[in-house]
Amino acid sequence: MISLQEYLAAGETTLSNLLVQNYTKLDLNTDEFMLWLQLYVAHQTGDDFPNLTNIAKTMGDTVEKTYSLLNSLVEKELVTLETTLDETGRQSDRYNLMPAFEKLSRLKEQQRFETEEKNDLAAQKKMLKSFEQEFGRPLSPIEYQKIGYWLNDDHYSPGLIELALQEAVLNQAYNFKYIETVLQSWEKKNIRSKVQVEEEQRRRKQILLQKEEQKQSEELPKVSLYNWLERKDPDA
Repeated sequence: MISLQEYLAAGETTLSNLLVQNYTKLDLNTDEFMLWLQLYVAHQTGDDFPNLTNIAKTMGDTVEKTYSLLNSLVEKELVTLETTLDETGRQSDRYNLMPAFEKLSRLKEQQRFETEEKNDLAAQKKMLKSFEQEFGRPLSPIEYQKIGYWLNDDHYSPGLIELALQEAVLNQAYNFKYIETVLQSWEKKNIRSKVQVEEEQRRRKQILLQKEEQKQSEELPKVSLYNWLERKDPDA
């Protein structure tokens, strides 16, 4: 039975679950990934150019197969072999494992982009449906073109365009010119999100309320301050 001291003395290897969960998407098969992992373990212990013969024994493979796996890692640009010089000018070789992390980073960025693109497409469909519901008819080709211009040239989000539509509906202005004016007004104020739109609406409502209160105050009839109870009867 292994002792606690032996367990602790063997050290530990920390590796992100992202790599474990996505290694097949990096075009790695299980054998290739296990070799990469062995190289990573060696790197963690300070050995950047481990003996492949020893690794082959650890993996239970032949040296020939291990070298073949290494060549595959290099061809797939997941490992690079580099030669460096130390302060004395002595050459040393090392396996650079960073390309795998860089490829993983590009993969996650692509996945994030695809997710955002999918969500954006769903938002566009929802926005177009809202237009047809509020206008009570299918949109014309020119109207589709105008919305496309807002999305692709002005870079308004589908959500922001839908909020501008709601603003137009509240003001009973069922036309694209009004909606575009709202969008341009928001752009000048750097309003790009639903929260910012709601804040702007609250601000405008507060201003209108203050103006209404001021107007009502100005329209109140002036009441004379003359005290009629103190009027003196000239015949008294």
